[in-house]
Amino acid sequence: MNISYNWLKDYLQFDLSPAETAEALTSIGLETGSVEEIETIKGGLEGLVIGKVLTCTAHPNSDHLHLTTVDIGNDEPLRIVCGAPNVAAGQKVVVATIGTKLYFGGEEITIKRSKIRGEESFGMICAEDEIGIGTSHDGIIVLPEDAPVGMPAKEYYHVESDYVLEVDITPNRSDAVSHFGVARDLAAWLKQAGKSYSLNKPSVADFKIDRKEGGIEVVVENMDACPRYSGLTIRNVTVKESPDWLKNKLRTIGLRPINNIVDITNFILHETGHPMHAFDADYITGNEVIVRTLPDKTKFVTLDGQEHELSSGDLMICNSEEGMCIAGVFGGLKSGVTDDTKNIFLESAYFNPTWIRKTARRHGLSTDSSFRFERGADPNNTVYVLKRAAMLVKELAGGEIEGEIRDIYPQPIEKPRVELTYNKLNSLVGKEIPKAVVRSILESLEIEIEEESEDKLTLRIPTYRVDVLRDVDVIEDILRIYGYNNIEIGDSLRSSLSYQTATDRKHRLQTLVSEQLTANGFFEIMNNSLTKKVYYENNEAFPSVNCVALINPLSNDLGVMRQTLLYGGLESIAYNRNRKNGDLRFYEFGNCYFFDASQKNPDKILAEYSEETHFGLWICGKHNRKNWAAPESESSIFELKAYVENVLKRLGIYQQVKFETLQSPIFAAGLKIDLRNKSLGQMGIVSKSICRSFDIDTDVYFAELNWDVILKAIGKNSVEFTEISKFPAVSRDLALLVDKKTTFAEIEQIVRKSEKKLLKEITLFDVYEGKNLPEDKKSYAVNFVLQDEEKTLNEKQIDTVMQKIRQSLEKELGAVLR
Repeated sequence: MNISYNWLKDYLQFDLSPAETAEALTSIGLETGSVEEIETIKGGLEGLVIGKVLTCTAHPNSDHLHLTTVDIGNDEPLRIVCGAPNVAAGQKVVVATIGTKLYFGGEEITIKRSKIRGEESFGMICAEDEIGIGTSHDGIIVLPEDAPVGMPAKEYYHVESDYVLEVDITPNRSDAVSHFGVARDLAAWLKQAGKSYSLNKPSVADFKIDRKEGGIEVVVENMDACPRYSGLTIRNVTVKESPDWLKNKLRTIGLRPINNIVDITNFILHETGHPMHAFDADYITGNEVIVRTLPDKTKFVTLDGQEHELSSGDLMICNSEEGMCIAGVFGGLKSGVTDDTKNIFLESAYFNPTWIRKTARRHGLSTDSSFRFERGADPNNTVYVLKRAAMLVKELAGGEIEGEIRDIYPQPIEKPRVELTYNKLNSLVGKEIPKAVVRSILESLEIEIEEESEDKLTLRIPTYRVDVLRDVDVIEDILRIYGYNNIEIGDSLRSSLSYQTATDRKHRLQTLVSEQLTANGFFEIMNNSLTKKVYYENNEAFPSVNCVALINPLSNDLGVMRQTLLYGGLESIAYNRNRKNGDLRFYEFGNCYFFDASQKNPDKILAEYSEETHFGLWICGKHNRKNWAAPESESSIFELKAYVENVLKRLGIYQQVKFETLQSPIFAAGLKIDLRNKSLGQMGIVSKSICRSFDIDTDVYFAELNWDVILKAIGKNSVEFTEISKFPAVSRDLALLVDKKTTFAEIEQIVRKSEKKLLKEITLFDVYEGKNLPEDKKSYAVNFVLQDEEKTLNEKQIDTVMQKIRQSLEKELGAVLR
C-alpha cells in the first residue's frame, strides 16, 4: 500500500524524515519496503513556463506548420515552429524551453534548438499529454487570459514534491490500510519514543443537514451480511473536475482522478480506510435502497462492462426494480456517478467480511473496497465517514443535504473485552515492563482500561482492531510499540541438549531418497494440496465422498484437498509437454487428506479426517534419445519398477516388500505393493482415459507409496558395516517352465523363503513364450548367487541348496526344469 508522506502529515505533526518514518513504521510491524521521492507530475514541469503567442504566420515551406513568436517574460521573444492546428496570436500557452526534459509516450525527450523545414525553432508549445497533465493531443494547451506570462508551469499547476512509502500491510492489520490508520499507529510509537507529535482527526463538527424532510429510504433485508448500513442523499451537486490538491493526493499514491464525487470517495477510502460508494440518486427507482440478495444466475453488469452471473450468496445493493451494486465489491454500470449526475446517494456501510470474501473470489474481482471489507472494517465508523464525505461534497460540488442520515444498526457491535495479567505479559515478553509504561502504551493504542487491579487489567479493544481479541494479541501490540530491540538478551542461555525428532528423521530420509532420484535424472515437483473436485467425481479409486472439502474455496479449481499425488503430477507433465519438454522423470513428497464419515466421534472433532504423507514417481517419454552409443528406447513400467525397488533397497525394506497384480480404474495395468501384509502403495500404467483428460498423448507410468508406512517400518533399522567376504560367491542358473499367470515376484518370494542364509541375489535374465512350449506355459531363466560368509561352498552344499529351491518351486508353483 502506498502512503504519501505529505498526506500523512495532514493528520500527524512530527519531525521524522521520510527515511526515519519508514524505519519507525517497520519497527512497529508496518514494514516499509521503499521510500521514493516523486512529483505529482513526472519531471515536475521543470523548464516549462507560461508564454503568450505574439505572432503566428504560416510556415513558408509547409502547409500545416506555423511560425510563431512567443513572449515568456525574457528580453526577447522566442521563435518557435508549431504544428498544432489551434495555435493563434494572443493565446496564453505552455512553452518548453531549450534543455527541458519531457516524458511522453514512455520516453524521455529533451528539447533542443532545431531547424524545421529550414526555419529555426527555440522551444516547443505543448499539448496536455506532452507535459503529463492530461491525455489530449488534439492541439496545444490554451490557458485563460489571466495566466501570468513568465510564471513557471510548476507553480501554475501547483506541482508538489512528495515521498511515497510502500508499506506492506499484513492481512491482520486492517486498521492500518489508510493514511489516518498509519498516522494513528505512528503516533503511538512517537509517544513511547518521547518525541513531540500532534495527532489530529479531521473534524465533522460542522456537519449539518440543509433540509430534514425527504431523502432516499434504506431497507436492509439481510442483517447477517450487512450488520450496519448508513446512507445520505445530496441534491443539486455539480460534477466536475477535482481541485488540484485532491488530484495531486490521488496521483501521488497511483490513482487516476476521475471527477470530484468519485475522487472524494477514493480520498475518503485512503484517508480513513473505510470504503464508500456514490450512487446516481436519479437511478434509484422507488426512492428506496434495498440491501438483499438476488436469485441464482441473475445477470449483472459491473462498471467495467463485464457481465456476471450472480449467486444467492452475493449481497447486492438494489433499487426497487434491480441490482445497482455488488455490495462492498464493485459498482454497477448504470448507477455510477457521471458528468450528467445531479443528485447523489452516499453509502457508508459495514459488511460481513466472509460474505465479501466469498463474493470477490467467486467472481474473480479484487478491488480496493473488497480488500478492506474482507479484512474487517470498523462498524462504528460509518456515520463519521459519511459526514466527512458529505462535507467534502458540499465544499467541492455544492448541493444540499436532503433528509436525515439513514443509519440501520439494530445490534450495535461492542468493543471486545480482554483480560490481561501482568504475569503472562512479562512471561511472554521475557522482561518485566513497568506497569506505567504498559498503561501508557495501551492509552496510545486507544485501548481502554475498564478495570485495573494489582495483577490484572480488564481492557476494551477499539472495534477497528479486528485482530486483537485475546490477551496474547494485546501483548503483541504492547511489545511492538515498546520495541523488540528493547528486550535485552540475558547473560544465560536455557536450552535442552540437541536431539533428533521424528520430523528431523523424516526430512533426513526424504533428502536421502531425493538425492538418489536426482542423481538418476529425476526432478522434484511440488504441487498444491488444494485441487479440483472434478478429479474425484465418479472416481471409484478415490471417491468424492472421501474428499476433504473447503467451506470457503478460493476458486472452483481449489475446492478440495487432494487424496492422491497423481493428478498434480499429471498437471505438471501436461504443462511440460505443452512446452516441448516430453521426456520426464518427476518425484514428489506431499500430504494427502481423507474424510471418512464412519469415523465420526462426538468426543473427537477431527476423528473423521486423516492426513498421510505420500511419495510419488512419474515417468513418461523416452528412456534415452538415439545417440552414437545406444539406440533410442522408450520408458516402460519395468523402468519405473526398478526405480521403486532401488528406493526400497536404499531404505532397507525391499526384502519385506511384496508385489501383486492390481485391478484399478486409474491403471491400465497395475501392481499392488504390500509391506509386511500392510498396504504400502501401488504403481502402474496410468489409464488412457485419464491421460486424455489432461491432453497427454503418451503412456505415463506412476507409483505412489505411503511414506508414513515406510517410516514406521524402518523405525528400528540401523546401518551395519561388514568387511568384504574372503570367500567366493557361486552363480547358478535355472530355466523354469511355469504357468503364464505366474509372476517373477512369486518366484522370488518362494525362493527367498526357502533359502535365507546362503542366497544373496536372484535375477531374472530371460523370459520366453512361443514355439516348442505348451500354450499355457512360459519359460523363466533365473540366476542365483550363493555365498557363505564363513567358508568356501562345496558342490554338495550348492547342490543341496539348489535342490531345495527346485522342490519349493515345484511344490508351490508346479514349476519344472526345461
